[in-house]
Amino acid sequence: MGMWSIGAGALGAAAVALLLANTDVFLSKPQQATLEYLEEIDLKTLEKEPRTFKAKELWEKNGAVIMAVRRPGCFLCREEAADLSSLKPKLDELGVPLYAVVKEQIKTEVKDFQPYFKGEIFLDEKKRFYGPQRRKMMFMGFVRLGVWNNFFRARNGGFSGNLEGEGFILGGVFVMGSGKQGILLEHREKEFGDKVKPVSVLEAARKIKPQTSSASEKK
Repeated sequence: MGMWSIGAGALGAAAVALLLANTDVFLSKPQQATLEYLEEIDLKTLEKEPRTFKAKELWEKNGAVIMAVRRPGCFLCREEAADLSSLKPKLDELGVPLYAVVKEQIKTEVKDFQPYFKGEIFLDEKKRFYGPQRRKMMFMGFVRLGVWNNFFRARNGGFSGNLEGEGFILGGVFVMGSGKQGILLEHREKEFGDKVKPVSVLEAARKIKPQTSSASEKK
């Protein structure tokens, strides 16, 4: 009887732990970025002789859609990159550029990511686009039903990847207005494969007001 009680108790505890792991109770809450914070981020081009510049250059004139990639080799990130790239024709019509930032450049990971992403990619060595408060999802992610659903969705979509690089710091997607217009959309990945809705990106992009030459001169 005692062994049965211990077994039932352990099973009950495991069930409760699994239930809690599938709620948002233990997820770290994202801290919203400010325009001032994002403007001063240092980015690097991925050329042989990289140029360092302030992130605000990306959206100063025409706004921008920016993906902070969790890991280029991740098949879930490649799926989201393909989703965003499907918006490229409409973004081009609006005059809004599409960019991505990565937190590291190892082997051919960025090069292998480019077939999925139709925009220019930059290096954010200090991982500032993943802040102001960096959030990580560790092994708890593998017991979340939402994550497994995302895995199957991406696999069924024909996406594959590898395990190269850091993949625990969560990414996101930003739609930036031009100049001082501000952040029009900020999607923070809450778990592996938590994609932004393309329709939301497009709605935000349509709100961008391109800077006129006179406005740029005043600045």
